[in-house]
Amino acid sequence: MSQTGTGYRPVDKDYFDRRGLRRYAGVASLWALGVGAVISGHYSGWNLGLLAGGWGGFVLAAVLVALMYLCLVFCIAEMGAALPHTGGAYSFARASMGPWGGFITGLCENVEYVLTPAVVVSFLATYLAAVFETPPAWLPLYWIGCYTIFIALNVWGVELSFKVTVVVTVAALACLALFWITALPVADFQRFALNIGAGPDGKPVELPQGGGPLLPFGLYGALAAMPFAVWLFLAIEQLPLAAEESVNPRRDMPRGIIAALFTLFVSAALIVWLNPAVGPGSYKLATSGEPLLDGFRATTGGTLAKVLALVACVGLISSFHTILFAKGRQIYSLSRAGYFPRFLSITHARHKTPHVALLAGSTVALVLMFALWFGMGAESGAATIQGMLLNMAVAGAMLSYLAQAVSFIVLRLNRPSLDRPYRSPLGIAGAVVTLVLALLTLAFQLLDPVFVTSVLGVGAWFAIGIAWFAAVGRHRLVLSPEEAFALKAALKAEESVAE
Repeated sequence: MSQTGTGYRPVDKDYFDRRGLRRYAGVASLWALGVGAVISGHYSGWNLGLLAGGWGGFVLAAVLVALMYLCLVFCIAEMGAALPHTGGAYSFARASMGPWGGFITGLCENVEYVLTPAVVVSFLATYLAAVFETPPAWLPLYWIGCYTIFIALNVWGVELSFKVTVVVTVAALACLALFWITALPVADFQRFALNIGAGPDGKPVELPQGGGPLLPFGLYGALAAMPFAVWLFLAIEQLPLAAEESVNPRRDMPRGIIAALFTLFVSAALIVWLNPAVGPGSYKLATSGEPLLDGFRATTGGTLAKVLALVACVGLISSFHTILFAKGRQIYSLSRAGYFPRFLSITHARHKTPHVALLAGSTVALVLMFALWFGMGAESGAATIQGMLLNMAVAGAMLSYLAQAVSFIVLRLNRPSLDRPYRSPLGIAGAVVTLVLALLTLAFQLLDPVFVTSVLGVGAWFAIGIAWFAAVGRHRLVLSPEEAFALKAALKAEESVAE
């Protein structure tokens, strides 16, 4: 038993053989994984924040969130190159804050990666229902069908997963580019984007002729929109989870994640500018489950819009597929090290993919989706359920960002000799900015009476996970690559102090 109250157990000689992964990804694959994971947020989800701050308030929120992600990505690029393990955020925290810090960080990220695909598939189902004109009662069938197909693709093999990722990511960007091109000639910014005003009671109202203020709800409204602006970049931090399937992660991980972020900056700016600037405008777009389809209806007409909307599903498919990939690796890494039940990290005998982790995480997500569907009632609307799931995913993400920023600071201070193939140009200051903005986003989630239940739900998830680790998991750890690296680094630090 260690000083931290944790203990390691010996494992069979074939333990890691049964949990092997296969290297394949280069810079292009990592870029596609980063962009593909996020791109669905440019199709749906971000728009739910327009009523919170109006168009101008949302733009200000998006700028603050973009700054947070810039600082975070530089931190992750440095740590991911220095600690190239599948554990990602968990391995960063394990090396800097010990087993408890590693587990709690991994649990935060687990919430994000289990729930984010659920949000994406709910938006995908809404698009498909609009295209095929199926009743709302059919939405759960789309959920099940999508999970079945894309779990199978992820299990089939890492080569296929990355090839599909590259193809659908490029197709998703092409679809967005088509919208930008068709929207530019008909965009009426004053008429549509600025059609939200504040009523006598302070609540949003539609201004039929537009021309409203940039900040109808002031600075407070802009800050309240931050949790929704997160959706424009959420999940780019998953790239380090592919470290053990990357050919040269120490070189390629920083290049891939930084290139992906700057691609997303361009796409986010264009979609936030042009999508509200065509009919039906910001007010109605704010409650839409398919805002890009609404935009295509305004720019191309109904029939062609349906065809384009079917193509637009590629963007949602891209994120769904890539975040499923991340979920499998995240659960796999925590399980391989003994933090989660160890059977979850067994990989497919032939394809070397974490099929058990994929199935387990997807089952949990579907159970939660059906619980909300029947608990809240289908009549409550898909948008309400999507908003609940979105805020749960964002809460998990913000907590993981806080932990990763702290990990970066601790590693810089306590492990100055750690080999860092890439160094963040923003240093500790960038990590501090990440901390401040992540805390601000989380605070405004807690101030939202509609979605505070989502954040409390995440708290319950943590309580269950921490109880498991305290009672069982901490006594059953395994010397996985992340654990071995952390213990070796700690020993070196102790020897250095002794000298």
